[in-house]
Amino acid sequence: MSWFKRDKPPDEKLPIVEEKDRHVRTEGLWQKCESCRQITWKKDLEANWNVCPKCGRHSQLDALTRLRLLLDNGEYTEFDSQMRSSDPLGFVDKKPYRDKLKEAERSTRLPEAVVAVEGRLDGRLVQVCSMEPRFIGGSMAGVVGEKITRSVERAIRTAAPLIIVSASGGARMQEGAVSLMQMAKISAALMRLDESRVPYISILTDPTTGGVTASFAMLGDLNIAEPGALIGFAGPRVIEQTIRQKLPDGFQRSEFLLKHGMLDAVVPRLEMKRYVSRALKFFVA
Repeated sequence: MSWFKRDKPPDEKLPIVEEKDRHVRTEGLWQKCESCRQITWKKDLEANWNVCPKCGRHSQLDALTRLRLLLDNGEYTEFDSQMRSSDPLGFVDKKPYRDKLKEAERSTRLPEAVVAVEGRLDGRLVQVCSMEPRFIGGSMAGVVGEKITRSVERAIRTAAPLIIVSASGGARMQEGAVSLMQMAKISAALMRLDESRVPYISILTDPTTGGVTASFAMLGDLNIAEPGALIGFAGPRVIEQTIRQKLPDGFQRSEFLLKHGMLDAVVPRLEMKRYVSRALKFFVA
């Protein structure tokens, strides 16, 4: 006995349903983990702050969500939100730099690759800079350097600890030397912060590379990384091609750096606020 019956002639085609008439849409509702390859309901993943509930892999987190994770009730006061990058070199590759900036602002709804705010962490006033990896790779432009420097100066004035969450591919090549100068400018400001005896905690997330690693990301009084974060100056592929040697497993991942004394701690994302709060109690009476 046949399990199925064809009610329509074999040559009759099913009607084409237009996209606007479809009632069930599943695209974008699920996400496959790049580590364990398991598929997770996207809302469950977001509820777990983009940490895979099956294997614990830490996916990227946008700058504003990061602030909600760290600060009490997700409340803060933002500074310098009107600042936007110019195009000092008139840079053009596949498309003009100005067009890339407009696209990045439109897709992220942020004016630049860092958000600078003041808020409270377990009741303690803090200055926080959170980098946005989706804004041209979280690259450090002139405006990014200026906003971070101003946050350092606010930390000095208010005696409030500074927290910088790095997520960046490094200096932004479209601004050339203007971008590279930010490394020195921020480092000099952090020296003044150190002289004022105001704590600075650096949180390194995936990825933290290039000029960001070579400057403020590794200058914290306490350098903390998330599990599995890629941290380094040049990427592992570039290093292998330069030295013509195979690199060790896990090279430039946060656990490797912790083992070799480059970090103070590797802390899971869901424990980060509690860990930072406890650390600040040692720094600030």
